[in-house]
Amino acid sequence: MKLKLLFIFVTLLSISLQAQVEEVGPIMGNPILQAKAEKNINAKANPGTFDSTFIYLSDTITLPLFDEFSSDKFQKYGATYTDPGVTSDKKYRLLDLSSVPLPNSVLYTEQQTFKRTFDVANSSFIDTYFTPTAIQVGDLSSYPVTYNTVDAYPPYYIYDTIDYPNDPDTIWIPSAELFQDSATQFFAPVNDPNMYWLEEEAFHNYTMAKNPWTLGVVTFDGLDANGYPYAIGTTTSGYADHLTSKPIDMSSLSPADSVYLTFVYQGQGLCDPPEAGDSLVLEFYDNATLQWNEIWTGGFAGDPDTFNLVHLKVTDNIYFTDAFQFRFKNYGGLSGSLDHYHLDYVHMRSLSGYQDSVIKDFAFCYPINTLLKDYTSVPWDHYQNNFSGKMSDAVQIVVRNSNNVNANNSLGGSVEVSYGGVPEGNFTMTGTAMSAPDLDYVFNKTYVSFHDFTGGYFYPETKPGIEQEWDITGLAQAQYPNFNGNDTTYSKQIFKNYYSYDDGSAELAYGPTGVQARLAIKYTPYEADSVLGMMIHFVPSVYDVSNNLFLLTVWDDNGGEPGQVLYEDDVFFPKQPKYEYDRNIFTYYFFEDTVKVPVNGTFYVGWRQFDPERLNVGLDVNIDNSDKTYFSVDNGNTWNQSSIPGSVMIRPIFSTEMDITLGIESQPSVKDEVLLYPNPTTQLVSIKGGASYEGVEVYNMRGQMIISTEERVVDLSAYDSGIYIFKLINSSEVHKIIKQ
Repeated sequence: MKLKLLFIFVTLLSISLQAQVEEVGPIMGNPILQAKAEKNINAKANPGTFDSTFIYLSDTITLPLFDEFSSDKFQKYGATYTDPGVTSDKKYRLLDLSSVPLPNSVLYTEQQTFKRTFDVANSSFIDTYFTPTAIQVGDLSSYPVTYNTVDAYPPYYIYDTIDYPNDPDTIWIPSAELFQDSATQFFAPVNDPNMYWLEEEAFHNYTMAKNPWTLGVVTFDGLDANGYPYAIGTTTSGYADHLTSKPIDMSSLSPADSVYLTFVYQGQGLCDPPEAGDSLVLEFYDNATLQWNEIWTGGFAGDPDTFNLVHLKVTDNIYFTDAFQFRFKNYGGLSGSLDHYHLDYVHMRSLSGYQDSVIKDFAFCYPINTLLKDYTSVPWDHYQNNFSGKMSDAVQIVVRNSNNVNANNSLGGSVEVSYGGVPEGNFTMTGTAMSAPDLDYVFNKTYVSFHDFTGGYFYPETKPGIEQEWDITGLAQAQYPNFNGNDTTYSKQIFKNYYSYDDGSAELAYGPTGVQARLAIKYTPYEADSVLGMMIHFVPSVYDVSNNLFLLTVWDDNGGEPGQVLYEDDVFFPKQPKYEYDRNIFTYYFFEDTVKVPVNGTFYVGWRQFDPERLNVGLDVNIDNSDKTYFSVDNGNTWNQSSIPGSVMIRPIFSTEMDITLGIESQPSVKDEVLLYPNPTTQLVSIKGGASYEGVEVYNMRGQMIISTEERVVDLSAYDSGIYIFKLINSSEVHKIIKQ
């Protein structure tokens, strides 16, 4: 009955037309950080106590401090108990009044206990209260431990009868609350003058700022160090991320030494704009009063393309100590990746001046995404069979001259390709091409250039295997003194079993709106093949739409836009968005019954949604493939090309030698037939027949193996309703089982 109602619902929706709308919105989490979250959250050995945790004792650094965030200068904390210099302090929960730990065998209660003596003849009793023992009880949830003195009683009652010669009865209190316990706090020294920052709440990245002045920024938003909102599901605003320097020894300096702090910042960038009332704040630490003092605050600052320079002198004597610190923090929405600020070029030094505000640097602005034409990744076997002419004729290089004078471009740049650490090829980029149309790199200007890499080196098709990976190193040079660390950029070229346009990072959440809206992404593969499903990166946004339904859909090409439907999920087995925080960030969605959809030439992958809400697929704003994105809000009768720049993070999965790892095989032969029943099932699946049966592996529809057993009865009671693939071990035979 439920399925019939669903069918009627879908039919009624199909006749409802909506306005032609596509939308983007802020994402609510950071999957790059969330992929590491479980390890970070579970690092504490004994939740509820500080036992086996570390307190790190930071080293003190000296000026100058300069970080343009092209590399990671955030202090890492991975000490072990046996590392040199590690000390410990073991604290006990129960102490006597002389602060000596009580024996492990002690057990007390704070309830007043007693011995009760019954006089049956007189129908009376007398209670004799036990004498309490004064002890100290410590709170082991935090260090240092706070102790309180309490009266402790034996954790039992004694009942005795004077009229009968029987032994007294002892009634123990279950789960007496005063028992001995201990927790060990470890202390580890941190001593790395090359690391400047004490915590990682602010996000070090290379993709979220718009035309940054250098390679890498630090981004402030409403997400914590694990990529989760500080206050999800609320409209609360408050202080969120912090970026705190290590202690800096300024005891030998004074205001006369002209100490300045310089930095640049941008509001919004490629992400969510700050609103009125949001701000980025700078504070200095007063070591004498143990207080943070606000020194500067900045709001939205208008143009999202603009980085604003701040140049501040340290004038107050209270900051010239051996433990000065400064920190940045942001005020904004706490419920997601909202109200963004991007920080760059943090420089603190002495012997500066009010006029010393020029950043004398020439730098890459972004990594090199791909050297392939059109795609960031393709299946390795497709490339092997069609490698000719696949190198890009328009490799994007973005550099900036941040000096206040022109930079000579005669040194140009290069891109080197390495395999397994061994250089294999090199491309030269002329300075005249990189600075065009200017004769040199003009001061305070960003240059975007495109370079033809179709000649010379190409990825050798003779490499064995089903996956491949190359390292890409870019080098750009300017003829004046500058910081060399950001003149080089590093990236990887990946070949797996999918095609992709994106760089793997989502800056926004995208999707069409409207009942029965369609989203289709255009692909033209290197060769005819079969599509097995799609990798889709859904991101949580303002509203949770993970319960909404959609159907995976594949279309052929009709004059440059989606045409006939080649495949669509059964309406009785729709998919749902899943917020995936695992290794690959993408969710694997396979076609029903492990169908392989043949494609030859241009085709489109995407979905048909049931509900009007935006489904929030990730949008990579750094690479613009909006000309490959189409949507329809009138049941596919007409299609609209996207007007929002970016690459939608939907990747078609192709049939390759990786199929076996995904549990996708051809249908079984008639001989040695195996029967699986019942199907559908609510719990157990029995396996009958098969003389060569050696066991079965069970996969979910994301290609993850969830069960491997040699038994002939498989219990699915612990798993959600849906479709599961049963693959016989050492056989090509697969079966689809529906769990109700």
